Amino acid sequence: MASTDTGGNGIGPALRQALTNTRKLWAKGWRAVARFLPKGLYARSLIIVIAPMILLQSVVAFVFMERHWQLVTQRLSTAVVRDISAVIDLIDAFPTGENRSNILRIAQERLELKIDILPAEPLPAPGPKPFFSILDGILSQEITRQINRPFWLDTVGNSNILEIRIQLDDSVLRVFARRNQAYASNTHIFIVWMVGASLVLLTIAILFLRNQIRPIQQLAEAAEEFGKGRPPPEKFHPRGATEVRRAGLAFIQMRERIERQIEQRTAMLTGVSHDLRTILTRFKLQLALAGPKSDTAALDQDINDMQSMLEGYLSFARGEASEDTGQLDLELLFQRMREEAELRGKALKIALVGDPLVQVRPHAFNRLVMNLVANAFRYANSVAITATHRKGVLNIIVDDDGPGIPADRREDVFKPFVRLDEARNQDTSGTGLGLSIARDIARSHGGDITLDDSPLGGLRAVVRVPA
Repeated sequence: MASTDTGGNGIGPALRQALTNTRKLWAKGWRAVARFLPKGLYARSLIIVIAPMILLQSVVAFVFMERHWQLVTQRLSTAVVRDISAVIDLIDAFPTGENRSNILRIAQERLELKIDILPAEPLPAPGPKPFFSILDGILSQEITRQINRPFWLDTVGNSNILEIRIQLDDSVLRVFARRNQAYASNTHIFIVWMVGASLVLLTIAILFLRNQIRPIQQLAEAAEEFGKGRPPPEKFHPRGATEVRRAGLAFIQMRERIERQIEQRTAMLTGVSHDLRTILTRFKLQLALAGPKSDTAALDQDINDMQSMLEGYLSFARGEASEDTGQLDLELLFQRMREEAELRGKALKIALVGDPLVQVRPHAFNRLVMNLVANAFRYANSVAITATHRKGVLNIIVDDDGPGIPADRREDVFKPFVRLDEARNQDTSGTGLGLSIARDIARSHGGDITLDDSPLGGLRAVVRVPA
């Protein structure tokens, strides 16, 4: 007997494919919408509060318009048309002039309808209908249902008065009625109250959200300042909701632990450096007493190299993290570089765009730039520096015409003690820490250093830090 189970081979895969396509379409549509949504937490929180309120009010207003407003207008219009129908019946029943006068008087005094009987003439041409008016439709339906005679209706000419003309057997009945007799004209009060209440609630929600989100914004600012190596704002302290307070306390404890670890590392390395310097001094003294200089020249060179490497390693590990931020004048820094270029006999071009005063850790940043420029002077004959300081961001580009660095090795040069002999000439005085120290300083300022090809034919170093 043939199997009838197609769930695993037919419907199952088709259903899964349909669900997969639906998810992809949903994700694609949501990404398209997300591009236009605000990115800030405050704005998104307001949308979370405002969107449901607007949706609820829209539904309520729609239901009110379709149900309550239309129902009230329907009943009022039915009552007015019923009165007009009764007047027409009385006119047909009592056609004499005196009776008609009493009928018109009673209609005006009791029914509040101003009625005139005009000579028989064609009804006016239909006038333009308003774009949004349920009154015209409901009145037309009621006149057709209750009176069933030719009629003409005007609800546009005078906003407070309705004019209705009905063709009788030998005359035309003209009726003037107040609009509020046939139309629920006070419905705007509901809309006003709804909008007013919404504005009050939104004001309260905005004030509450601001107080709740401000601690999060302050926490983000404190973390950003810490990432730039700057002290946190003095006014920062954990407050707000319990979760925000916990996040603030965790950040403060993390910052204290990091600072304590840096201090401990620096203190340990300082002690190690002091002990090693003492041993190196003993070596130098023993070599000085050992014999002729020609026999100890190689050992002297090894000791000097060890001391240079020790100093470089200590500087790299210390990282200038304890220095406070302050103003650095780029003009003065570049002037020192011009003097250095003259001493080395190198060609140097400098271009500065924007404010020369930047807010950084002066000594550390001075060392960063000098390391990059000294590295360029060491391997190139021509160097160009371009500095741009705009909108709180400092970009410094150092170009040289040296041998450059292969693209696949550019990240390696930022590692401690790495020197690329294939790309650079061997430099016996170097320790391989210059670029490592430079990047460490840049990242402690909240920025970074990247390497690229230079238009001069050599290497381009790009420094980008907030300043």
